[in-house]
Amino acid sequence: MLFIMNLSSPILVFFITIIVFLVLRFLSKTSILHILARCWRSFEDKFCVYQIFKVPQFNDLFQENQLYHKVSTYLTSLPAIEDSDSTNLFSGSKANDIILHLDKNQVIHDSFLGAGVQWSNEKYCEENNGKRTLVLKLRKKDKRTILRPYLQHILSVADQIKQKNEEIKLFMNLEKNPYENGRWTSVPFTHPATMDTMVMDGELKSKVKADLELFLKSKQYYHRLGHVWKRSYLLYGASGTGKSSFIAAMARFLSFDVYDIDMSKVSDDSDLKMLLLQTTSRSMIVIEDLDRLLTEKSKDVSLSGVLNFMDGIVSCCGEERVMVFTMNSKDQIDQSVLRPGRVDVHIQFPLCDFSAFKSLANNYLGVKEHKLFSLVEEILQGGSSLTPAEIGEIMISNRNSPSRALRLVISALQFQTSSGDARRASKAGQGMSESISARSSRDETGETGGVFCQESGAHTVKELKKLYGLLRMGSRRKESVDLSSSPEKQGSHQEA
Repeated sequence: MLFIMNLSSPILVFFITIIVFLVLRFLSKTSILHILARCWRSFEDKFCVYQIFKVPQFNDLFQENQLYHKVSTYLTSLPAIEDSDSTNLFSGSKANDIILHLDKNQVIHDSFLGAGVQWSNEKYCEENNGKRTLVLKLRKKDKRTILRPYLQHILSVADQIKQKNEEIKLFMNLEKNPYENGRWTSVPFTHPATMDTMVMDGELKSKVKADLELFLKSKQYYHRLGHVWKRSYLLYGASGTGKSSFIAAMARFLSFDVYDIDMSKVSDDSDLKMLLLQTTSRSMIVIEDLDRLLTEKSKDVSLSGVLNFMDGIVSCCGEERVMVFTMNSKDQIDQSVLRPGRVDVHIQFPLCDFSAFKSLANNYLGVKEHKLFSLVEEILQGGSSLTPAEIGEIMISNRNSPSRALRLVISALQFQTSSGDARRASKAGQGMSESISARSSRDETGETGGVFCQESGAHTVKELKKLYGLLRMGSRRKESVDLSSSPEKQGSHQEA
């Protein structure tokens, strides 16, 4: 009998192996192993001394803790986040991106140099006045060995992830409860405008790019002079001339986050200072329609508050930042607001000239030359002009027929000319004779440190809107006929 058992032992080992394999496979498809692992960790915790380190999202002034952001980026990249009990899924800035984010009270396990660490996400903790906090837990005996190298590892990985993704964020001051999430709410910045797609004078564009590149390399220079490492720009011109698109192009050129301040949601001067304090380095801080804010004399924010925001002591609480202000016109603005230091570079966005028109025709219609170009040039040289946005809208609506689009642009320019003549005649008859040409010929060379493009005449937006109603009605009727006969040709169009 013993002999038989010895003979059958390999077979017995084989069957035992099969049974163990099947049992393990069954256990792997259930929560038993997970429960056993959690029990083991709980048992281990009772016999180890741990030390806790907290990384809050904001300090007492609700300034964002950059370490919190980098730790969050690092944890999001770990494979362990997919294996945790509960994880939030969000769409990324690109169409097919899916991003995993830590859930409330979620625990993530990581290891570094052979030592195990644990992260938990304590959101809306009452002890911290609702601030989000990441909590690092590690064995006390491992602290001296791994803490600082581990944190340096996190910073390095987070920086690599940021450079790889190159994701720019748009921050808005929409938060009603700053004690929960701070004053800023962010979304991915997906505006497609770039310096290459901007329709503007080539020499001016080169000057701005060179100025921005020089700024990025000038940290030591600014510090040697005792100046804060920041630069401010004023973009001024009529609505539709491309100021907002240029802000987006600047942000993409610099790879800076954008903080767009909605002044209607700023309660007072102190709130404006708080918003500035909560911005980060490598960011663009934007206030649009500054002329309207100053001329309307807001009851919430004073002129003194705006000036302190631009170059006061609070503006020195951060570096490598670009401030951008937009205006429709700076004629009625106190020159103390626009002095160097508060505004370093002035960039005017004029109405559309012939060079810009050709760029628009190429971008929107795919047309580099056309027999109607000479007529357009003649009308533009006669003083008539529209904004790039107005011309672009006509071209977009008629992109399947470049000839029709150009004829409608000519009609709009001629209408603008005739309405301008009528206005000037009316003003002359009533004795109100401040000429437009006198305004447009003012010498701008007195500005210091500015970059300028040439001014163009003004036009009445109300009258152009009436014209657009007629043009768009006509183009819709014509397009409906074209759609029934042949597929619409998609013209390439870019941001103006």
